[in-house]
Amino acid sequence: MQMNRSKPLFLASSSPRRAKLLADMGFDFQTLPADACSIDETPQENESAWILVERLARSKAAMALSKADLPDGSVVLAGDTVVIHQGRIFGKPVDECEAAAMLSALSGQTHAVVTAITVADHLRCASVIVQTDVTMMSLGEAQIAAYLSTGEPLGKAGAYALQGMAARFVERICGSWGAVVGLPQCETAQLLAEFGIHPVWLQTQRDSIHE
Repeated sequence: MQMNRSKPLFLASSSPRRAKLLADMGFDFQTLPADACSIDETPQENESAWILVERLARSKAAMALSKADLPDGSVVLAGDTVVIHQGRIFGKPVDECEAAAMLSALSGQTHAVVTAITVADHLRCASVIVQTDVTMMSLGEAQIAAYLSTGEPLGKAGAYALQGMAARFVERICGSWGAVVGLPQCETAQLLAEFGIHPVWLQTQRDSIHE
């Protein structure tokens, strides 16, 4: 991929969903290997979901900037997403048993999905946090078991993928669809613009105006 003419952009995330959303928006970027932004994601004692996701997103960006051999002027984008319900933080389930417990807890309830996006270079770092409320239909044990058998819940915050088969379980969304998937598009574009990075289609127009 041809890089942005102004600054090279790197995605510090192994999430294919974030990469697809960023590409669909028209941004030119490269995805860093998982080990370049791997951190301990264990919540700290009494840490709120909002503080947790921002801390993790910033830590991933900092890790990528320190470990990866990036060109001068590079900008890194990182993110983190958790589900919160009745004061409990649901990250990615470690196994099917935990995934089943998460889905049972979310069944027939409204929960919050909290996503933080961090954009950073070697001079500064900025973050945005987006909360979206999601209402899930009531799920029976058979439905949960069938969904678990697909393998989709593993590796997903809250044990479900809104962009996948679990879309049929969601009755209502109040907020950003992209934030639930892992990348709030509007807020991400605004944050990147602060660092001088724009989608290719917009950058091309801007360049032609200034020629």
